[in-house]
Amino acid sequence: MDLRTLQRPLKQRYREQPEAAQITLRAVAGQFESPLRCVIETTGGTIVSEAHPGVGGPGTASCSGDLLLAALAACAQITCQMVATALGIPYRRISVAAEGDLDLRGTLGVSREVPVGFQAIRLLVEIDAPEATPEQLANLREKTEQFCVIYQTLRQPPAVTVQWSQVDAQP
Repeated sequence: MDLRTLQRPLKQRYREQPEAAQITLRAVAGQFESPLRCVIETTGGTIVSEAHPGVGGPGTASCSGDLLLAALAACAQITCQMVATALGIPYRRISVAAEGDLDLRGTLGVSREVPVGFQAIRLLVEIDAPEATPEQLANLREKTEQFCVIYQTLRQPPAVTVQWSQVDAQP
């Protein structure tokens, strides 16, 4: 696959029409079967998520923390593969894992001193590339980290706003 050829018209369009590069992704969550589960609709499909067993969930679907780590791992995996391909770095296999540490006492309100959320996240990248030079691998690492959207979003979080509205469901 020649990624440069594939991306050339896109890059040209975005240079000429910067507004064309502006996109909005959307995920919409709604009720699903119980207060411990939800269904999320995205442009890529439907995802069922549920509370983690550590907070009372059944443990039969991914929790939101799993989904965050999955987004990071997927983004890093695809970015690394694309960068390696675009730069002609020979590889046999790339594998990415994301791990995160939580203290559920914060989530459950057991301790006010424990923050809600991940305290640490680790991204573990394994590459089997015996023919790649150390310079190529260093460049691959630099470019993958530079262009991985989820990694960069977590490192430099954007402003997050919340808007609440009450729906009047009367006929």
